[in-house]
Amino acid sequence: MSRTTLVAFAAAVIGVVSPAIAEQQLCTERKAVVTQLSKQYSEAPVAMGLANNGGLLEILSSDNGQSWTIILTMPNGISCMIAAGESWEALPDIVRKGPPA
Repeated sequence: MSRTTLVAFAAAVIGVVSPAIAEQQLCTERKAVVTQLSKQYSEAPVAMGLANNGGLLEILSSDNGQSWTIILTMPNGISCMIAAGESWEALPDIVRKGPPA
């Protein structure tokens, strides 16, 4: 799957393109999505969180941050790409001691 196809897929998922185009882009099993992103872009999960709808939201990035992808995996194991881009930069962890000032 090319980056252009991935971006088109993301646009379909978030509703930027018409429903007719969105119907052509199907979500698929998480393993297939992660495998493809790993092979083609050297991306791996770097962050995750549980969404309000019960899905698992994941951010995948290449080691050098050249590319990144956000996917949402539903409890049935089907993943949809939400967004993709370039120049990912992780922020440093902030450890708070005590209540906020």
